[in-house]
Amino acid sequence: MTDPIGRLILRWKDDPHSTYSTWFLWTERLKNFRSIRRGIGQVVKDIEAGSFGNAYRESSLETVVGSVAEQRQIFRGADHAFLWKPKLRIPDIYENAENQRAFAQLLHTCNCCNSGEQIIEAIRRIDALGIKGLGPAVANLLYFIHPTLMPPFNTAIVKGYNALTGAKVKLGRWDHYLAMREGIVGLNSTHRKLLSNDLGAVAGLLFDIGSERYPAPPRDGDLESELAWQKDLAKVREETAAQRKLFASAEDNDQTHTQVQGWLRDLGIALGFAVWVAANDRSRAYGKGQLSDGCLTVLPDTLTNSPGADAVRLIDVIWLEGKSGNAVAAFEVEHTTSIYSGIVRLLDLAYGSELKTCEGLFLVAPDGRENDVRQQIRRPAFSKIEELNFRYLPYGELRDQRDAIARFGSGLKPVFAISKAIGEQS
Repeated sequence: MTDPIGRLILRWKDDPHSTYSTWFLWTERLKNFRSIRRGIGQVVKDIEAGSFGNAYRESSLETVVGSVAEQRQIFRGADHAFLWKPKLRIPDIYENAENQRAFAQLLHTCNCCNSGEQIIEAIRRIDALGIKGLGPAVANLLYFIHPTLMPPFNTAIVKGYNALTGAKVKLGRWDHYLAMREGIVGLNSTHRKLLSNDLGAVAGLLFDIGSERYPAPPRDGDLESELAWQKDLAKVREETAAQRKLFASAEDNDQTHTQVQGWLRDLGIALGFAVWVAANDRSRAYGKGQLSDGCLTVLPDTLTNSPGADAVRLIDVIWLEGKSGNAVAAFEVEHTTSIYSGIVRLLDLAYGSELKTCEGLFLVAPDGRENDVRQQIRRPAFSKIEELNFRYLPYGELRDQRDAIARFGSGLKPVFAISKAIGEQS
């Protein structure tokens, strides 16, 4: 391959510490799309109902933007643009009801449309209003609604795009974002076979260039510049090796998540249940085999035909009755990822299927995250959650008691004994 950008993409994809490897291929990334979309829908509902309030803190917008910001390094700081700056009175969607409704209309239109032209028209309408402090950072929400149409947006992505193309895109301007979007779509189309239909891949490349993790190839075709770029590119592997410690924690987190799923899998089988493991985690290595060993290969029809089936398939672990196929218990393992997303997937199971047989919905998290679990459950978006049996299951209790439960336990009673109802005081 003689194309410098193509060579850069291949090297970038081969780097185990690139944004492509650590975020775009991250299994939790896909799990969060539905929950973030649902959160955006809740923001729209709250604004339309007049219950959104006049503050970012404790609002449904804080919940969903916080979930976006937890999407690893590429979205870190995504909430900064939405934080209320009292001295500047921005972004002006908290104290100005008309601007708030316009913001909701943008999100609603994008949630309902299916073409880039419709989204661009909605952006132009809100841009014409000149709402102070409300700029292209909103594209980070739009990306999770339409990942094939709208690229995410932040300082590093802009810097990477400018370095790669020679453009002069400025932050904070919708017209500049839309121009950059056109360029990104074109770049992605040219290199589609190496990238993805999902614009998150090309955005990740631009993010790594803008973060100065990778040098942009020369644009003038000059041989000396080309050789200098090749030399810079050759340094990337050495630099990533030196930064290995920065990424070790993320890799450890993934491993711990798989380990806890394995505990739940083995415990469910020992108790006589049929077990389902999240569809995108089935091939993960665990023990001497795969995480899906001994588990169901397909969900029962009552779940596959439910409205929330796509989200249910991604629930970390589900225990089912062997004969009836009814879901008995569902578990979301939230090691460091957004607890909000796990709650939404469990709600999709609860409200989208025949779950009257389900005895418990468990949020499984480290002992130190109990307060995080309780704070999320208290959010207005989950006001109806009390009618469901949500429980918090700490890692420590599961780790220490699982062998005894497997040997002497029966049904869900011992699992209830080591977990806590969300309403209970710690």
